Amino acid sequence: IFLEAIIAPDFTPEALEILSAKQNLRLLKTGPLSGKPADNLDLRKVKGGFLLQEIDLETVKTDQIKVVTKKQPTSEQMAELLFAMTVVKHVKSNAIVVTRDRQLIGVGAGQMNRVGSARIALGQAGERSRGAVMGSDAFFPFRDTVDEAAKAGIVAIIQPGGSMRDEESITACDEHGIAMIFTGLRHFKH
Repeated sequence: IFLEAIIAPDFTPEALEILSAKQNLRLLKTGPLSGKPADNLDLRKVKGGFLLQEIDLETVKTDQIKVVTKKQPTSEQMAELLFAMTVVKHVKSNAIVVTRDRQLIGVGAGQMNRVGSARIALGQAGERSRGAVMGSDAFFPFRDTVDEAAKAGIVAIIQPGGSMRDEESITACDEHGIAMIFTGLRHFKH
């Protein structure tokens, strides 16, 4: 049998004696394995290697939410915003979703920037975006996404916050009369 490497929690002295006789065989000792299942890990093959990341199992809890704008979301808008955040966490980043009446009416993802994803989502939603809400899997680095949302009639936005320019997005929401909440929880899916 041809082997280049063996990875094990430990090696007995007998095994080491036998395996040491093999030329160019690498032995890697991991130490005791936890026995804990890796159900919360996602392994992706990428060119030249692998990407190992934790599966996003987090959900937004109401005590994490912070309204950051002058305009407060209504209770119905708050429920819709939480729905939008639940949906957006399952979309490939840079993800923007537009929802209304617990339905996904627009989704933009995989773009080089957030405003590009927003334009796609708002384009799909069309006129149905008037009175709808927007969810984002990560913060807005600039106010341009808020400005696009306002043009389309979005009434409330949910996003993690955490940008160095959060104040610009908050100011844009205040200028346009849009409610915005921060969750402090980023959902980035690769």
